Amino acid sequence: MSFELISLLLFGGLIVLIVLGLPLVFALGGVAAVFLILFWEPSYYQAVYWDLRGILSNVHYLAIPLFIFMACMLERAGIAEDLYTMIYRWAGRVAGGLAMGTVVICTLLAAMVGLSGAALTTMGLTALPSMIRRGYDKYTVMGCIAAGGTLGILIPPSVIMMVYAVVAGVSISRLFLAGIVPGLLLAALFIIYIGVRAALRPELGPPVPPDERASWGEKFQSLRYVILPVLLVVLVLGAIFFGIAAINEVAAVGAAGTMVCAAVVGRFNWKNLREASYQTLKLTVMIMWIVTAADSFSRAYVVVGAMQYAERIFAGLPFGYWGVILAIEVAFIFLGCFFDPFGILILSAPIFLPVVKDLGLDPVWFGVFFVINMEMAYLTPPVGLNLFYMKAVAPAGTTMGDIYRSVVPFVLLMLLTILLIVLFPGIVTWLPGLARGG
Repeated sequence: MSFELISLLLFGGLIVLIVLGLPLVFALGGVAAVFLILFWEPSYYQAVYWDLRGILSNVHYLAIPLFIFMACMLERAGIAEDLYTMIYRWAGRVAGGLAMGTVVICTLLAAMVGLSGAALTTMGLTALPSMIRRGYDKYTVMGCIAAGGTLGILIPPSVIMMVYAVVAGVSISRLFLAGIVPGLLLAALFIIYIGVRAALRPELGPPVPPDERASWGEKFQSLRYVILPVLLVVLVLGAIFFGIAAINEVAAVGAAGTMVCAAVVGRFNWKNLREASYQTLKLTVMIMWIVTAADSFSRAYVVVGAMQYAERIFAGLPFGYWGVILAIEVAFIFLGCFFDPFGILILSAPIFLPVVKDLGLDPVWFGVFFVINMEMAYLTPPVGLNLFYMKAVAPAGTTMGDIYRSVVPFVLLMLLTILLIVLFPGIVTWLPGLARGG
């Protein structure tokens, strides 16, 4: 059987199962099991067991539940609502200020949560109705929240970055630092876009009426609830930058710090702790199941010999570096329309990483390149997760077509960011190079 036919059957079977509604983990694991039975000797199945056991016992994955708990506890502590109150009081008088401020909040939440959906759903429930009620253009509002939510996987601590670092064999700390400047650049592009549109067409983001504007006393009062969370972010990122502690230790400090923040604002109780712990358990188990199933799928691809065939295709592309980068970009865009980012990571890393290393590219740089593409995957139909999150919190009567339209400018800004880091790799590598041990 040819490699082309094997690849078609492998990926075709996976796509069919997903279209039929089978969860990703079962689709990946099921296809992998069938192909391993067909193409591998039964005596080798034990190798799969030991491989999966090695994944699940990898000490670097310990940071994942800790950072997820940090996100869940901050969410239940009402930090997002406090941040929005602060932005409303400080930026409400500026045209488009609430939308620009929402991107700022999503950026701050990204440095606290490490996930995409948490910031989107929280701001969708808090900021979206507030801005719509004040006459903001619904496309701009929905777009900035949906796109702002994706910053959670680029700005550290990012869960998907941790998984990539383990798969690629790179430093989690260096990868975290590499995501900071591109993340801030992307957030700045979002803010500039909203600001320019609001300046040209103030009716898209009218300022808060004078009689509703906060006094200076109210402005400064709104800062008191966000000082501790911001200090916690600075502490976590500072510990990573200066190499003060290992990533697991930093994650533990962050998790403990969120409980302190919740206690200070009077929102630390048994109910919130129980719900945060339960949500942490669900998300961690989901991620680890996807990782293990996708690893089995990748192993099946290697066993049938199609992996080497795919590597030869990429290595033989015309135009050298630019041809390979363009091909990988197109592949990521295509995969992002159908697969979960964690699945895409495990599926594509064994194929693309050897090619990237042969080109002499830094795997840390490629990790940021990958994550920005996964941000787009959250926004591209038909299965972009953030599109469905937004539909759940959008005003009545909002169609999926409206949501697709709202994210188009922000997806284009993500493509611009990708182009910038390809043309100027120092955007990604500069900060890790300055860090201790970088």
